[in-house]
Amino acid sequence: MLKEIVHVGITVSDIDRSIEFYRDILGLEYEGRLIMEGPETDALFKEENIKVHVAYLNGDPKKISPSVELLMFENREIQHRKCDLFQTSISEICFAVDDITAFHRHLEEQGIMTFSLPQDFDFTKNGFGKSKAIYFKDPDGIILEAMEYLEK
Repeated sequence: MLKEIVHVGITVSDIDRSIEFYRDILGLEYEGRLIMEGPETDALFKEENIKVHVAYLNGDPKKISPSVELLMFENREIQHRKCDLFQTSISEICFAVDDITAFHRHLEEQGIMTFSLPQDFDFTKNGFGKSKAIYFKDPDGIILEAMEYLEK
């Protein structure tokens, strides 16, 4: 029934700051932005008088992977919860990188703290290959992952 993931939506507190982070620090391509409002938007979000700023970014020029959709609600108070890998929700979004060591260094140079140094994983016996990965957070504290495939 479902065909593909079209985008992954993230509610943010400051859309301009988030665009700068995902575009300028992470290197995603800015695709554009729009404002959603009106009866259809109210019905979609099951609320009244919704106005949401939406921006799309993607790291894949062929658009094979889903875009990151940033949402900032203009007239709603956003609840800031601590993102936690150990609660039910989307726990993180993982991005592929060519060189995890260089990407880790880039994050550190930008003042972005990671949870650890790049960690090696070997899941070849499970059919998933070898990789290196790190976790880090966006400006709103949303957990992100970067992964380098070493062997598929």
